[in-house]
Amino acid sequence: MAKVRTKDILEKFNLELVSGEEGLHRPITTSDISRPGLEMAGYFNYYPAERIQILGMTELSFLELLSDKEREIRMEELCTDITPGIIISRGLDIPEELITASEKHSVPVLRSPMKTTRFSSRLTNFLESKLAPTTAVHGVLVDIYGIGVLITGKSGVGKSETALELVKRGHRLVADDCVEIRQEDSDTLIGSSPELIEHLLEIRGLGIINVMTLFGAGAVRSYKRITLCINLELWDQTKQYDRLGLEEETMKIIDTDITKLTIPVRPGRNLAVIIEVAAMNVRLKRMGVNAAEQFTNRLNDVIIDGEHEDL
Repeated sequence: MAKVRTKDILEKFNLELVSGEEGLHRPITTSDISRPGLEMAGYFNYYPAERIQILGMTELSFLELLSDKEREIRMEELCTDITPGIIISRGLDIPEELITASEKHSVPVLRSPMKTTRFSSRLTNFLESKLAPTTAVHGVLVDIYGIGVLITGKSGVGKSETALELVKRGHRLVADDCVEIRQEDSDTLIGSSPELIEHLLEIRGLGIINVMTLFGAGAVRSYKRITLCINLELWDQTKQYDRLGLEEETMKIIDTDITKLTIPVRPGRNLAVIIEVAAMNVRLKRMGVNAAEQFTNRLNDVIIDGEHEDL
């Protein structure tokens, strides 16, 4: 099923449909946009027909220099069976040859009053967001001090209860149980909630609660960039847990690596406070302050000084 169709662009940017209405349901498969300048000159060897084509002042003014026959041939070649649409910027007049070719091949021709560069930028951002690789993860996503923290772990380990405590402490819930994640850039993961369960938390023994109704609009947000993953697991006496924080574990979601911390769960541990501190520690590391490295350096200095005294 296509994620984006030409009709979506028409509605999103409030464009004017000029011709080729039959092709409005054509799928758009790439966020790349083409400005067919060389094609206007007749060079179609590498024509990216699967992209949205944008014609601005430069392309249309060049088209006016061509003969009627040349214009007709160029427009015929521009409108292919896989071209999702042709958009005219700046509200410019549309050549009759283009309207004729678009009706013949059912290629939608749309018009925007915006300048070419501005419209291209906005359209690219929209398509990259819609066509970004996506996945879903079982867990909870909370915005803690501006850090998107994905809380994962086996069912029943206490993810939702911890999220509830974090919300009570003033942080914001993004998603519970199922986190939809899209990769908007090579290192950017954006998490959001499925529409059906948005703003809801499931607490065993209590049932489903609406966080926005209980705590207000400031307790929720629609999406958040994921920076840190906290994996909750039941305390295992045989396992050696990191006590310094020098070893940074990562996990891969789609094609992006994010920092992962494993927090053992046992009675008496305040998970909400631990996760809060973990988020603050990530912010400190971003600012160049690494407590574990500072301690190690001080320890090394003490050892070196002791060796010098022995000599």
